[in-house]
Amino acid sequence: MEDQTQQEQASPAVQKRVQDSFDQQGLMTHLGARLAHIGPGRVHIELPARPEVTQQHGYVHAGATSAIADSAGGYAALTLLSEDAEVLTVEYKINLLAPAAGDRLEAIGTVLKSGRTLTVRQLEVYGVQDGGERKLVANGQQTLIRVNRPAE
Repeated sequence: MEDQTQQEQASPAVQKRVQDSFDQQGLMTHLGARLAHIGPGRVHIELPARPEVTQQHGYVHAGATSAIADSAGGYAALTLLSEDAEVLTVEYKINLLAPAAGDRLEAIGTVLKSGRTLTVRQLEVYGVQDGGERKLVANGQQTLIRVNRPAE
């Protein structure tokens, strides 16, 4: 049975806020990543496997794998915060469990605990084949700090 949190969608206002922020990230644009799911406390980011994001053996580079995991965790936290709040990564740890192979990678950030100042998230990255086969290639944990949104 699929986890209910995978199906639940964030409100349209939260989805727009996350998408607008994501669209401003030069690195995610450069990598070719896209938001695949925005739910309360849970965000999925997909990265197509293509030569520009691989390392010398043809697997998706650990830097790209880590970058989408970091962003998925950050946006998962942002879905639970007020409009005047933003997040910054304090630390994260990634375990690379298998070569990042597949037609695309899917990073999933899930909030484990959302506090007033710090939020802790679980990070998972899967290698996904177009036929649906999924393999966990990385997992980790991330801590974010809540900061006030900069004045525009």
